[in-house]
Amino acid sequence: MSLKIYNTLTRKKEDFETLEPGRVRMYVCGPTVYANAHVGHAMSALVFDILRRYLEYRGYEVRHVMNFTDVDDKIIARANQSGEDPFQLAERYIQQYERNLADLNVLPATVNPRATREIEHIQKIIQELIAKGYAYPTADGDVYFRVRKDEDYGKLSRRSFDDVRGGTRVEVDEAKEDPLDFALWKSAKPGEPSWDSPWGKGRPGWHIECSAMSLHHLGEQIDIHGGGNDLIFPHHENEIAQSESLTGKPFVRYWVHNGMLQLGGEKMSKSLGNLVTIDDFLKDHEANVLRLMVLNSGYRSPLTFNDEVVEQTERALERLRSGLRPCLPGAGGAAEAAVQTLQQQAERTREDFIAAMDDDFNTAGALAALFELVRAINQTRDSGATDDQLRPAQDLLLELSGVLGLQLEQQDKGSAQADPFINLLVSVRSELRRQKLWAISDQIRDRLAELGVVIEDSREGSTWRWE
Repeated sequence: MSLKIYNTLTRKKEDFETLEPGRVRMYVCGPTVYANAHVGHAMSALVFDILRRYLEYRGYEVRHVMNFTDVDDKIIARANQSGEDPFQLAERYIQQYERNLADLNVLPATVNPRATREIEHIQKIIQELIAKGYAYPTADGDVYFRVRKDEDYGKLSRRSFDDVRGGTRVEVDEAKEDPLDFALWKSAKPGEPSWDSPWGKGRPGWHIECSAMSLHHLGEQIDIHGGGNDLIFPHHENEIAQSESLTGKPFVRYWVHNGMLQLGGEKMSKSLGNLVTIDDFLKDHEANVLRLMVLNSGYRSPLTFNDEVVEQTERALERLRSGLRPCLPGAGGAAEAAVQTLQQQAERTREDFIAAMDDDFNTAGALAALFELVRAINQTRDSGATDDQLRPAQDLLLELSGVLGLQLEQQDKGSAQADPFINLLVSVRSELRRQKLWAISDQIRDRLAELGVVIEDSREGSTWRWE
């Protein structure tokens, strides 16, 4: 089965074929850095981290570009409110976001371009668009893109010119030739950051930034362009118009959009004020929980975020981790038939995992395959398997969960040196229980619980894990 990917442009799944064999050029729209990043930002970052990890697992070399919009009306407004230099404010939030991504186990992008460092490239593109007749300067020093000159405009969002005008708030500006035209260059206002240009002091519009950064760092054509589905119109639509009018070539092969994260059924956004920041989430929950929520929902679907979903996900994470528990104390080995059954399940798990991920990155299906493997591991452990008998399947569980970016091992809760002593205490406690010395056995359980060790008793014996 070949890898298939849903393309927003065509509204269907397509075979994944890259421009250059074995290499993927992927551009993902990053944040506008004017406030603390929230879990909605994290969702998009996690989605494209998972896509990238799987593409690399399948043997592709991925050049991943994620930008920072570090000059923008919102940044300027926030800086004016706080009395902070807008460049310093943006830099502070960039550094915070990079820490958030590291905490979430998101792989660093190959390149993180910033709008303020791409001014030369942006101005060059604008000049070429003017020369081709696709853009025009005004007497006030603004530059606009002629939307109606692009006959394909609206092909990504499936909107006609009438739809755009009737269903979208457009900026009223008497200097525009047409209300639908959008800004490529904005003339400077007093106190705002600005750069010299052929049209006077000013700064770039939002849409041209991404076209310029993608062209500069990935070339005229790319394989994947990603972002939230709230960017389809107007941002990505305008990117297509600019880029393809400039080069005369198809800009992107596969447009990939993630669904929105919803808090209580409502889209999470700064404007609505219904935010949970990444920092706040990580104070109470580990990063794996948020990643597993995204994996379980599917990248194109909306993701409901509430306490119940978080709790369910934490329980699911513990079920996955149960597959890594050591054998039961005194295990003498499982029957050969049981071990062979586990090996067969491991082979099916790898096949099912790849088949699911090859089907438009069906992470929910991939997780289902992992849970089947965990069930088989636990059944084999309960039949008396030794660590050596379990290890190949457990190694596969770690390998495939790692492809998804999950970190199931919990060495940070304890240390490898402590494990033998905990095993000894659990073994002693089992003997005390056999002798019905309940008070002492409960004391060992409770003291270990204070150290973060959870003991689970069953008819087959007792096992332990880090909480």
